[in-house]
Amino acid sequence: MTTPLVAGVSVAAAALGGRYLIRAWQAFKARPAVPRVRRFYEGGFDQNMNRREAALILGIREHAAMEKIKEAHRRVMMANHPDSGGNKYLAQKINEAKDVMIGRTKGSGSAL
Repeated sequence: MTTPLVAGVSVAAAALGGRYLIRAWQAFKARPAVPRVRRFYEGGFDQNMNRREAALILGIREHAAMEKIKEAHRRVMMANHPDSGGNKYLAQKINEAKDVMIGRTKGSGSAL
């Protein structure tokens, strides 16, 4: 006598639990999408690069220390180097961003 009762309670509990899980899943799928933070600069380049654009390309602050600039340049350049499938134009802009951030101009010719 107790076996059918236990079986019925078990089936009812499984049905209620399944209904709860289905509703929770639907509520999870219906939640608004949270925008993700972008790690790298996405956008076109200006004719003359300024410090703000250079900092966005390298993913650092405008007044970052020299070590941070070098570290960010290396990280971004490794991801976009032409020898490993990257774009030559993008590598040129990354190098230009590093030059702008450390204060070098096009005609200075000073080595780092």
